[in-house]
This record gives sequence, C-alpha cells and structure tokens, in this order.
Amino acid sequence: MLLRDCDTSSLVIDRLCDWARGRNAEVACFYFDFAAQKEQSPATVLGSLLKQVVGGLEEIPAKIVQACQDMKKEIGGKALGLGQIVEMLQDILSSRPIFICIDALDECMAKYRATLLDSLKQFLRKSPSSRLFLTGRPYIRDEVEKHLTGSVVAVSITPNKDDIIRFLQAKLRDDTTPDAMDKGLEEDILKAIPRTVSEM
Repeated sequence: MLLRDCDTSSLVIDRLCDWARGRNAEVACFYFDFAAQKEQSPATVLGSLLKQVVGGLEEIPAKIVQACQDMKKEIGGKALGLGQIVEMLQDILSSRPIFICIDALDECMAKYRATLLDSLKQFLRKSPSSRLFLTGRPYIRDEVEKHLTGSVVAVSITPNKDDIIRFLQAKLRDDTTPDAMDKGLEEDILKAIPRTVSEM
C-alpha cells in the first residue's frame, strides 16, 4: 500500500495493533526521519523491525542469540549484516503473520531505497502470510511497484481542504500563547497551508 498522509498511517498502525492482539500476529513499524537519513540504512531499518519482532516473542530463538554473541566477539563488536537480518526475519515469521509498517518511505535516501525494497521482497517471498504497509509521497509509487512487482496495491489519499482547515482551527484554538497571533496572521495561516498541502 502506498499512502501519503501520516495521520492516516498512524490510525492504520493503531488498528493493526488492536487486530493483532490475541491472533499470534506481529506488527512492526519504522518511521523514516528526514533529519536522520544517513543513519537509516536498510540494515538499520530491518534491524529495528527485527528487534521489535524479537521483543514480542516469549523466547528468543537460539540462532539469533548465537549470531548476536558471535558479532560481539568481533573486534569492536559488529552489527548484524542485512542478509542475516532478512534471514532471521524469515525464520521467525515463516509460521506467523506480520504487518510491517514503514512510514515516510520517500524520506529514505534514494541510494538505500532499492536495496530496502529488494530486501523486503526477499523477506515476503518466504513469508507469504506477511504484509507491508508503506506510506510515502506519490513520486515513489513507480519505484515501489517496480521492486515489489505483483504484490502492491496502491491507494492514493488526497487531503481534503475542509478537513485541513478544521484541523488548523482546532490547533489554533488550543494555542497556549494566543496573544502572539493577531487575526490577520490566523487568516493567512488558514489560507496558505491548505493551498500548499493541496498542491503537493
């Protein structure tokens, strides 16, 4: 799935977490932060997802424990490699469904995105009951469909101008420093932001 609205993705993740409880299913999420793009490599993204999945298990598989102990013995302590992480996710999730939610995929550096998507495809191939929920701006849709051929249902969500205005009005009402804004600035905000969002 490819969406663009962060509030929508948050609602979907909350709903998935509620659904997964008691169904032997997992939900793991990652949010791409524009300010930390260089640190968000495919290995760190999938490593974060693996950590979340392992954290939900009653017992950590011996294979994962052994691999982590082996890495610690390396000089300076080494991190798991991308291939190892994908393999571990496949092993754990071959018997249980998982929803992997990756928010703001467009904020993933272009040089990392292809590798990440290919790793996700490799993981999904061996975990057919697993699902991806990806959000991002529309321009990455073709790239996602290219790398995840045959397994993508894309849904475009366009912001509704009236909803944006209502949201802004609610936020302005809750402003803790209302005297810092005059009526003219408030009107400018209510005109400029909905127009800018609708042009994205």
